[in-house]
Amino acid sequence: MNTASKRALTVVLSDAEMSVLEALSAQRSLTKVGVLRQALRLYQTVDSRQQRGEKLFFENERSKEKAELMLI
Repeated sequence: MNTASKRALTVVLSDAEMSVLEALSAQRSLTKVGVLRQALRLYQTVDSRQQRGEKLFFENERSKEKAELMLI
């Protein structure tokens, strides 16, 4: 993506949300913007697949219990 195609956005987060963003940024060695970009791409992918009728599940490796992730 070139600089000319980028646009600025101001985001106001709660202290708890900022703490999560900072922790993820440090854990992943990404900038906060990098974490937000990845989160946006993930959300877009999940939303697109759910619109096609697909489902996303988390499975516990030990118990094999499954839980569906649903976007609202």
